[in-house]
Amino acid sequence: MKALSVVLLLALLVSVQKTEKSFENQKEKNVSKQALGFMFSYGIGMEYNQAKALVYYTFGSLGGNLISQMILGYRYWVGINVPRNCEAALTNYRKVAFFIADKLEKNEEMPVEKVRLMEKSENLSSNNDFLDWDVHQYYKFLAERGDTQIQKAFYYFLKAAKAGNTHGMAFLGKMFLEGSVAVTQSNASAFKYFTMAAEKGNAVGLWGLGLLYYQGKGVPVNYTEAFKYFHIAAEKGLADAQLQLGIMYHSGSGVRKDYKLAFKYFYLASQNGQPIAVYYLAQMYAAGTGVFRSCQNAVELYRSVCELGSWSEKFLTAYFAYQDGNIDSSLIQYALLAEMGYEVAQSNSAYILESEQVKILSNDQMYPLALLLWNRAAAQGNAFARVKTGDYHFYGYGTKRDYVTAAIHYSLAVDHHIAQAMFNLAYMYEHGLGIPKDIHLAKRWYDLAAQTSPDASIPVFLARMKLEVKLLFSEIQLFKQFTSSWKMSKLDTILQPHWELFALVVIVILLVLLIRNR
Repeated sequence: MKALSVVLLLALLVSVQKTEKSFENQKEKNVSKQALGFMFSYGIGMEYNQAKALVYYTFGSLGGNLISQMILGYRYWVGINVPRNCEAALTNYRKVAFFIADKLEKNEEMPVEKVRLMEKSENLSSNNDFLDWDVHQYYKFLAERGDTQIQKAFYYFLKAAKAGNTHGMAFLGKMFLEGSVAVTQSNASAFKYFTMAAEKGNAVGLWGLGLLYYQGKGVPVNYTEAFKYFHIAAEKGLADAQLQLGIMYHSGSGVRKDYKLAFKYFYLASQNGQPIAVYYLAQMYAAGTGVFRSCQNAVELYRSVCELGSWSEKFLTAYFAYQDGNIDSSLIQYALLAEMGYEVAQSNSAYILESEQVKILSNDQMYPLALLLWNRAAAQGNAFARVKTGDYHFYGYGTKRDYVTAAIHYSLAVDHHIAQAMFNLAYMYEHGLGIPKDIHLAKRWYDLAAQTSPDASIPVFLARMKLEVKLLFSEIQLFKQFTSSWKMSKLDTILQPHWELFALVVIVILLVLLIRNR
């Protein structure tokens, strides 16, 4: 089984590497070092050893392996088996971000939907061929991607342009500007369609004209005209135009160099989803150009660019493998993405591990690894993962039972308004598990859980009824007389393990009596 898992792992890792063309030119030993690092990190096919994993990742990074560099960037950023070191994280992330930004400028990278398995997302279409976009967005995707079906996009936009649709005109201009196997590159045609769209106030058409003047394609280079069109399009909120203005101010092309204005437009473009603008912002924070230098901001921005790499396409193949029942294949792909710092992949890997359907790992490895991954996802702000981490400590899954630690995790999850965490915390206050017993705080958290989520209403009702019954028995005079003669300590000894069952029986009896007397 171990030999089979190693073969499967290596095959999948090689397929991940080939998602970037540059990997084909890297030395095979650098890929194998990264693979060995991954195998040691999860104990797949060999011993679980984070120290050895770090060594192999380091060698892979020094050899130019981008995935190893991204893994090291994440490890230094959060301090996984190494001291936290922002500068080391920045060095690794910057190398990967440089490569990804170049791909983005050539339209060779596209965002990928990241499906959370535990939510059973319906974001994928029923036939699983592509994400559930409308027709316009799908053809826009094809046009920007350079897909072999680009001819469909061309005819779609041509038909729209003839009908007077400005978006059709603008994207025809974009297709002629870039050229493809289906559309012959033509600056003249690009100028024609961009002009048609721009005259009708279309932002993409205005940006396209600005780009033609900026790059001198089909027209003489004219930075003044380029700036004019970029500025009008940017005022309309077009991220690409805001990016170009930022570039002009950053480089001083046709305008006076102004890093503060460059930062302003890069920031606006980044807020509108322009990933190359995010890369420029990272560069400015890393060098302290136009802003105070901030290693933390630079790393966070570089990292967001790195996560756009086409290795993220493995989110789709991993999801489809899971849907097809290829659990081991799905786990390996998610687990590698988890190593690279993708929070969704960390959650999905943990979810698969605790399903106990994995065959490439032994049973005693599953829950400790799942806890590790839930904890990493929680550290990145996933409140559901924070609750799961608390559950693992509460029940002793993959670790020793620790009520104090469980209470800490539930308390952190409560800050994200998670009803389950509130209910769990109320239960712990009610029974004094890991925290001092406090009935009033228990009531408060039960009530907050019900207010936060309607789904919690019935469990909270039963818990509150049980709590009230216990309080009732402790307060009424008859119960006091009973305890004085029989001694409360003896009653506690007998009923302590069965208080909840006893209280629930009383609740059921009361409900039956209420229903009968209606």
